[in-house]
Amino acid sequence: MTGFKMLLLAILALQLTPVVFGQDSKIEIPSFNDKYSKYVSQLESGELGIDYTDFRNSFLDSRQFSKKGTNYNNLKKQVYAEIKSKNYLGVVSLSKAMLSIDYTSMFAHKYLQQTYKILGDTVNQKKYHDIEFGLLYSITTSGDGKTCETGWHITQIEEEYFIINMIGAELQSQSISNGGKNACDKMVVKTEEGETKTLYFEANKVFEQEQKLFGK
Repeated sequence: MTGFKMLLLAILALQLTPVVFGQDSKIEIPSFNDKYSKYVSQLESGELGIDYTDFRNSFLDSRQFSKKGTNYNNLKKQVYAEIKSKNYLGVVSLSKAMLSIDYTSMFAHKYLQQTYKILGDTVNQKKYHDIEFGLLYSITTSGDGKTCETGWHITQIEEEYFIINMIGAELQSQSISNGGKNACDKMVVKTEEGETKTLYFEANKVFEQEQKLFGK
């Protein structure tokens, strides 16, 4: 084999190695054998016809919920950095690491499916796109968001900001509101058209978790 051919093979090996690594990165399915873990296993196997509201609620009841914290937030920051540098395989790996912590993360599903689209992986792009919008629709169909009584049911504050970003709005102010049996986050936003709107997110589950955490 000539020196030139050996050089070509070496270059190809270097180019292919990160691709294989990126494609082989796996989402870790929790081993708690609870409702949340079973949902994750079902979704990862491609069975997407689940109750996404129940899925989001089940995360709060799972031991997996206690694993979410600083590491998840650090991974999110790294995703932004890899997107900026166009390191798409890095985005895939980091997004999967986020989903290994919290599979209900619409943020992680969004950037994973968008990156798979860039990479030309149409099967995985569709899968994670459908999961992202299954989660999203489970929120936006839970009410109309116009009053606290009809607020959108959320289980984590992150979901509120995801929706605000999805509609291209900017947060102007945030306060707590009550209506009927609901405790809500009242979010005043400015739309891309310059309109000011008030959105209500029913956050009963969030306040319940805070009470458990602080023992109030």
